[in-house]
Amino acid sequence: MAEPLKHMYNEQFLRGFSYKLHDVYDAFDIDGFMATTLDDTWEILELKARMRRITTSLGTYLPSRYEDALEVLFKIDKSCIGFPYLFFPDFIEVYGQGEEHWEISMIAIERFTSKSSAEFAVRPFLLRDPIRMMSQMLKWAEHPQEHVRRLASEGCRPRLPWGQALPMFKHDPSPILPVLELLKADPSLYVRKSVANNLNDIVKDHPSVVIDIARRWKGKDLHTDWIVRHGCRTLIRKADPEIMSLFGYAEPTDGSHSIATYASISVATKVLSIGGACELQYELHVQDGEPAHVRIEYAIDFVKAKGNTSRKSFLLSDKTVVGGTRLQGIRKHSWRDLTTRRHYPGEHRISLLVNGREVANTLLELTEF
Repeated sequence: MAEPLKHMYNEQFLRGFSYKLHDVYDAFDIDGFMATTLDDTWEILELKARMRRITTSLGTYLPSRYEDALEVLFKIDKSCIGFPYLFFPDFIEVYGQGEEHWEISMIAIERFTSKSSAEFAVRPFLLRDPIRMMSQMLKWAEHPQEHVRRLASEGCRPRLPWGQALPMFKHDPSPILPVLELLKADPSLYVRKSVANNLNDIVKDHPSVVIDIARRWKGKDLHTDWIVRHGCRTLIRKADPEIMSLFGYAEPTDGSHSIATYASISVATKVLSIGGACELQYELHVQDGEPAHVRIEYAIDFVKAKGNTSRKSFLLSDKTVVGGTRLQGIRKHSWRDLTTRRHYPGEHRISLLVNGREVANTLLELTEF
């Protein structure tokens, strides 16, 4: 099992970082910083709490004046690159939100985001003054540096994982849209992924907004088409009729339920212990006629702790095939517990989906042992 990510913040890392600070700021108390950070509660702290502990310890041992503290961090930030240094922008979030610090905080965020990422740090600024901060995001959306352009989109995602939610943008995403318009054909995949994820966030509360954007954007630019496709992935998984039509997924030509004239799915074993794996075998025959764009998935209705079920789908294939094609395959599925999904005993329904419509199903009994 992989070591928890929080363990990257250990005594060796913190001492090495302390030496960097002391080299440029000889008043920095290395022993005091280490003792304050690695106190008796350190071991029980999770990743973000450890990040915040480092931030607050820096607040104690860097110069008390915010601008002076930033000057110290500016002297070493070129050698502090990567995920572990997210506490640099976190320092701005904790100590730089005062009105008197606005200008220097924006400079620091722009500078630090290219070293790690500042999408979490900008969110308190957005919550406090969304109009002013979105004006700043519009400026960043035209920045020559891709990390800064990405921040313009990633920072205002309504449902950013690990980040504070932005309820005002869940309610009304319209302030976000001008930023996404500026980035809709960005040459950087790093930026385009963020724009697509932002759209996918908006879909959760305002699907019609994203459907309208998809209609307007699609077919104008290859980069934009990539964003539209990925930004609509939730709508595709839900087989939204308008989106399925927009992306050319085939419809039945004879008025039937599905484009599959025959379909089956089976599992090699009907009873399996939690932690094991099974092989799923599927087959389907596509209707005769014109080439057809098909999305094939299998979905599992997972039994939950209280006995209810929750469906999750898994992609098998998404492609255009000639009419009359026969498709078949085998997929191994693991029933190991994950950080994002815990398994419970009970009867699990496994379905084969074609363009969002169920065409076949089977059952598997999951047991404790």
